[in-house]
Amino acid sequence: MEKEHRWLPELARALPLPIPVPLAMGRPGAAYPFAWSVYGWIDGTPATFESVVDPIRFAEGLADFVAALRSIDASQGPQPGKHNWFRGATLRTYEVQALGALDELRGHIDVAPAYEVWTQALEAQWDGTDVWFHGDLAKGNLLLEDGQLVAVIDFGTCGVGDPACDLAIAWTLLSADGRDVFRKRLGVDDATWARGRGWALWKTLVSYANSLSEDGADARDTRRVLSAILTDRG
Repeated sequence: MEKEHRWLPELARALPLPIPVPLAMGRPGAAYPFAWSVYGWIDGTPATFESVVDPIRFAEGLADFVAALRSIDASQGPQPGKHNWFRGATLRTYEVQALGALDELRGHIDVAPAYEVWTQALEAQWDGTDVWFHGDLAKGNLLLEDGQLVAVIDFGTCGVGDPACDLAIAWTLLSADGRDVFRKRLGVDDATWARGRGWALWKTLVSYANSLSEDGADARDTRRVLSAILTDRG
């Protein structure tokens, strides 16, 4: 809560889309033992792969938002840690979890290309330059109106560090053409792209392993995302 109250008003002034602006902070009490916040309401509905009207325009708008966020002075921003589940830190934080999910998925997917993508991600080096990142650019945190991107919410995992975690959205929501536009508009180098794909793979493997017994829309979407990660060679 303190992080968001400190930084969101400052970030909002530099970003091309609305983000939550804190209005008040509540303190822990007997009825609810945690800090809590009140934010200004932002209209919109969470994005889905099907609800994006123009995938190219959506990718362009998202890239512009990420570029603007990265351009903000990061010298005093919050470093990765427990406050943001170590977004912006090394992907090795989640190596045990990713490899455990791969073991569970043997016989359900071809694990060889998944291991290859994961290894490439771990070997791709970050230059150490801190930049701002959102940390959870996921479909539930991207709001649409009439199929167009209009706002970005939920900055609980934001911070400064390696921005590759914000690239996972390229595979989890964007179309193949949108992914190309997103990368080119941001000017992402090969190493950062590989780490971003690793973040997408980790999230997707864990989701897939947790939904092996399911066959609903979420499970089918997870399989679609995994296919995009493993077949896209960037």
